[in-house]
This record gives sequence, structure tokens and C-alpha cells, in this order.
Amino acid sequence: MKSIGKLLSLVVNYKRLVGLNIICNILTAIFTIMTVPVVIPIFNLFFNDTSELPQKAPVFSLGNADDYLQYQLLQWIQSAADKNDALVKICVLLITLFFAKNLFQYLSLFFIAPVRNGVIRDLRKKLFHKINYLPLSFFTEERKGDLIARMSADVQEVEWSILSTVEKLVRDPLIVIGMIAFMLMVSVKLTLFVLIMLLFTGVIIGGIAAQLKKQSIEVQSSLGRILSFVEEALSGSKVIKAFTAEPMVEERFGKENDTYKNLLTRLFWRKDIASPLSEVLGIAAVCALFIYGAHLVFNGEIASEVFLAYLMAFFYMIAPSKNISSAYANVQKGLAAYERINHIIEFKNPLILNEGEKMCKPLEKSLRIENVSFRYVEQMGDVLKNISLDIPFGKTIALVGSSGSGKSTLADLLLRFYDPSEGRIVYDDTPLTSFSLKSLRSQFGVVTQEPFLFNASITENIAFGSEQVDQEKIQAAAKLAYAHEFILELDGGYGYNVGDAGQKLSGGQRQRIAIARAILNDPSVLILDEATSALDSESELAVQKAMVEVLRNRTAIVIAHRLATIQHADHIVVLRDGEIVEQGSHAELLDQGGEYLKFVELQRM
Repeated sequence: MKSIGKLLSLVVNYKRLVGLNIICNILTAIFTIMTVPVVIPIFNLFFNDTSELPQKAPVFSLGNADDYLQYQLLQWIQSAADKNDALVKICVLLITLFFAKNLFQYLSLFFIAPVRNGVIRDLRKKLFHKINYLPLSFFTEERKGDLIARMSADVQEVEWSILSTVEKLVRDPLIVIGMIAFMLMVSVKLTLFVLIMLLFTGVIIGGIAAQLKKQSIEVQSSLGRILSFVEEALSGSKVIKAFTAEPMVEERFGKENDTYKNLLTRLFWRKDIASPLSEVLGIAAVCALFIYGAHLVFNGEIASEVFLAYLMAFFYMIAPSKNISSAYANVQKGLAAYERINHIIEFKNPLILNEGEKMCKPLEKSLRIENVSFRYVEQMGDVLKNISLDIPFGKTIALVGSSGSGKSTLADLLLRFYDPSEGRIVYDDTPLTSFSLKSLRSQFGVVTQEPFLFNASITENIAFGSEQVDQEKIQAAAKLAYAHEFILELDGGYGYNVGDAGQKLSGGQRQRIAIARAILNDPSVLILDEATSALDSESELAVQKAMVEVLRNRTAIVIAHRLATIQHADHIVVLRDGEIVEQGSHAELLDQGGEYLKFVELQRM
């Protein structure tokens, strides 16, 4: 009950529509119940001897409501010219009642469709917002495919199993209670006549499904685009966080999410007309049978009571009873899906819980790493062990070591993708935890080994995470990254779409776009994490040339295996198994004849 209470709390934003839905459901139930006490007296009055019925109006009370209704109907029927005229008037009355019933039933669905889809949109938005701000440690524990399934299949299951069921629980119990009370007063001997009705509505309504095909394709296409946004956000989570572009990503996602909601609402409006239309057509067929059956009654071939079976057994009891009986199972199924969603929504982000409020300004003195140790999970050993390092302003620090030595992890700690298990990191004499995450990360530019580009233009990729950047500034960053010339050669220049993950560009081109993105806003600290290790020789030379310009007069942390990338660094730090084993300049480390010399000799082989 706690979970469903949290889910239904999302409906609060749609109180007006929910109120209209409840009113329409109540009116639907009232008109549904009214059709039975109207039909039975009509049958009795029309086909039976009316001489025994009251000839003057009785005083209305709950005790004689039936006599009062019969008298009023008797007066109305006797005003007809003959029985055939009266029969037509009765059929008009029945169709009017059923039209009113189905009109309010459709209106109840009309009003609830924006609520159902709005709640799902809000739930999906809330889930995407939470995923967008989750720490990287969360993604090491969860599979991306499972997260996407929670965003798509589980959210949809909540809509199918809970919201669609709860909406019916207002109307159907009222109908069932009213029908049970009234069925005690009627006969159901000849209910076989009901089965004839089933053949009538099936053929007419069967064609509606074809009209829904086009809209269904549009809805699924929109959902596919939503899943693409989600996958990009998950795959590029480090880039998004490094450039504090969470609001920008959410805005792009929100636009498509709203489009999907509107498409799905229109689809529901069309789909929901099928049920009331089928019942209206069905009662029209019943009236046709009623006229034919009345003819048989007039000829003494059949009793009038047989016409009551269909109205009682099929239209009023079967469908509502099935809905109520299946409601519990559906709700339980939906709650299981919501629990999976809620696991993410209620996850406590330790980085945000431990986030400061200070605004981080450009670096003036140094970055200091003080006795830092780090482990990804408590059950595993330390990835970094008692690391202390001073990174002065304007200097380039190179981190060298074999794979798994802790180089990239140390860079991740500087960006607060993780917090140290022990020790602290200080930015201009202020611990990183004192700054807001957005302001801290805005002072860093990051280029990774596998640069992630979004399925957008080159301009949009370079300006990613920045607001209202003019084209001149974008081109200046591209020139500094030695990307301007090849961009102009592309079809469309800066408007060229790079494709999914930038696959329409070469590795060297993607890397130079990533460098331009990293330096666009002139960050205080630039982190180059294996920026050339995955490139061929020609691409590496182009990127190396760009890096020489980019690193000039900047505070930089360079993680690399290539000697050409690190030998000109101001200070080189050699890591092994999470510990600093050597540090100094290129010449000093060569003179020591230790780990760094082995590294250099391997590079020369």
C-alpha cells in the first residue's frame, strides 16, 4: 500500500481531470443501473395485461417506487397511437439511455487518458532525472539494459496494470452492486438469446484496429527515440557530468517525452471509442431483436421475459465482474514493476548528500591530493593507496603506469565522480566537498580515450554543456584543437551531423572535436585521459599537435602511455598498483633508472 500510495500521489497534479473522470464514472454507473428498472416495466406493461396496474398516480416513496414508475410509463405508452408506435417510442427511449451511458463512459476515458499518460510522463521524467544525476558508482552495480527496461517496459507495465485498473474500480463496483440488487427481481430463463448479440458487434468493431495501426507506429517510433536518448545519457554519463550538461540533456529528453505523451493520448482517445461504440451498436441490435421478439409475443409464440436475459447477463454483469476479479492480480503485477522503478528513484546519491554550496572559481594556487586512498566497494582492496600529490597552477602533470595502476581513478576523484575512501582533495585550500558539483566540474575540461560524441552537429558537440555560445568562440576552440580545417571540408561544415557516437568521423577527428569541446569555456584544469592511445600514427600526430597548443599555460593532468605525450610535462608521476613509486621531471626519472626508465625503454622497442 505504501508503494501504490506514492504512485497515486503523482495524480495530485491532475486533480481537475480526475474529478471529472470520477463524476463521469458515477454518471455511467447511474445510467447503466437505470436501464434495467426502465426495461423491465416496459416489457411488463407492453406485453402483459395492464388492467391490474395502478390507474391513478400513487404518492411517490421508496416503498412504492416501482408502482410509481410503472404508472408513469403506462401513461406514456398508452399515449401512443397503437402498439407499433409505442414499440418505436420504447426503442428510442432505450437507445437514448444507452447513448447517455456510453457518452459518459467515453468521457470518463477521455478525461483519464491525459492523466494516465501524464502520470507516466512524470514518472519517466522523474526516473530520467534521477538516472542523470546518479553517481558513476551506481552504474558499476547496475546493467544499462536493465535500467533502460525500467525506463520503458516497467513504466509501461505500471500504466497497463495499475492505472488502467484503478480507473475502472470506481465504476464497475457500482454497476455490479446495482445489478445484483436488481437481478433478484428478474427472470433469466432464456439467456441463450444473449449469444446472438455477440456476433453483431464483433464484425463492426473489428475494423477499428486497422485505423489504429498508423498511430501505433508513430507512438512506437517516438518511444524508440526516447530510448535512444536514455541510452546516450547512460553511455555518455561521464561526459555529461564533466560538462555539467544535465539540464541540457533533460531538456532534449523532455521535448521528445512530451511528444510521446501527446501521441499516446490521441491513440488512447481513438482506442477507447471502440468499447462504447460496440455497446451502442449492440443495443441497437438488441432493439431489432426486441421488435422481432415482440412480434412473436403478439402472436403468442414466446413470452416477453426472455428479452431480459441479455441485458442482465451480458451487458451489466460479465464485463464488470471480470474487471473486478482481475483487478487485484493486475495491481500486484504493476506494483512489482513500480518497486523496480522506485529502487532507482529512492536511491540516495552520496555525492549530492555530501555536496557543498560554495561556488568554485578558476584555480589560482594548486590542486592538492592529501593521503588519498580509494576502493570501489568495501569488499575489494584499495585501488589507490595513500596518494599525496601537489599540482601547481599552470603546470602539466603526467600520470604514468600500467593498466590498472589507478591513473584514471585518480582523475575521476578530481571530478568527484567518486569520493575518496580516506584522505581528501583540496582546490585552492578548499576541500572539493565544499563546492557545488556543478561549479566544481565547470572548472574542469575532460578528454577521454574514447571520446563520446552525440548524434548531433559538430557545433552542438563542441558547445555541449555550454549555454548560448557564439559561433566565433566555437570556431576558435576548433582551431586551437586543429579541427577547423577538416570540419570545413565536411558536407555542411560545422552543421555536419556526426552520427551515432560520432561514427561518421575518424578516431582522430572525434578526438580533436572532444579537445575543442573541453577547452571551449577555458577550464582551469584540463584532464587528458589516454587521449591518443587508441589512434593511428597519423591521427596521433594531429592530436599531439593540438595538445601542444592546448596545454600551453594551462594546469593539466595528462594520463598517457605514449612517450611523446608526457616527456615534456613539468612533473611526471609513476604509479604502480595504486601507489606512487616515482616522480620528477623526464630527465630526473631517467637518471633514477627505475620504473620510468623501463617504461621509456619499452616505448623505444
